[in-house]
Amino acid sequence: MAKKKRLRLIAEMARKIRAYRELKSRPRESQKYAMDYETMRRPHTGKMLPVLAWQDVRRESRLFSLLAGMRMFGVGRLFTRKSWLEDHTEPSYWQITKVKVDYTSENMDHGKAWGVLTYKGKQESEVKELDKVMYHDWRLVPKHMEQQFKDAQPLPEPPVRYVAYPPLLRAMLLAQHKKTSGSVMADEPAMPLQRDVLLNKDYFRRQEQETQRTEGTPV
Repeated sequence: MAKKKRLRLIAEMARKIRAYRELKSRPRESQKYAMDYETMRRPHTGKMLPVLAWQDVRRESRLFSLLAGMRMFGVGRLFTRKSWLEDHTEPSYWQITKVKVDYTSENMDHGKAWGVLTYKGKQESEVKELDKVMYHDWRLVPKHMEQQFKDAQPLPEPPVRYVAYPPLLRAMLLAQHKKTSGSVMADEPAMPLQRDVLLNKDYFRRQEQETQRTEGTPV
């Protein structure tokens, strides 16, 4: 007969109490991402921000700094980032669908947000949580520009011009390169899908000479 397992109620209660205390002692986002704008350090961790980020930190805003002053915390509005505007010609933005504010923060400028991402003109189908909300480069898309952002079409994908070599042929190319040059090939070899031929006078002259050599000249 199997021995009945004893219930250790006190140990189980102690485990739950330890887990609850660890959960309560974790720093909130308002404490974790707090910023001392004079020293450019985070008081919680003591880490200093990179020097290249100081200009954006002083001039730009975090996402929840914008959401805290808006009606319904900006649900339904479009938000983009300075880095997206500078790096991409196609519009990239988030459309906010849900906001969970950390009411313990002083100005209610911390929390979590969810939305639909459109990156380089391609809209995703699933609602996801916004990342990097603590970055100081978020911008609100004005109302009169929202339709312009939504109507923008993504650029067509460039055609595939190169493919990877088959495993055996790739190994032969790497071995031949190492044998001739004595060093390992830095770039991965790729096979072109289209061969570019220069159709000049020399090309046609060589083709005619090759034909005469194989077939002979007419009598």
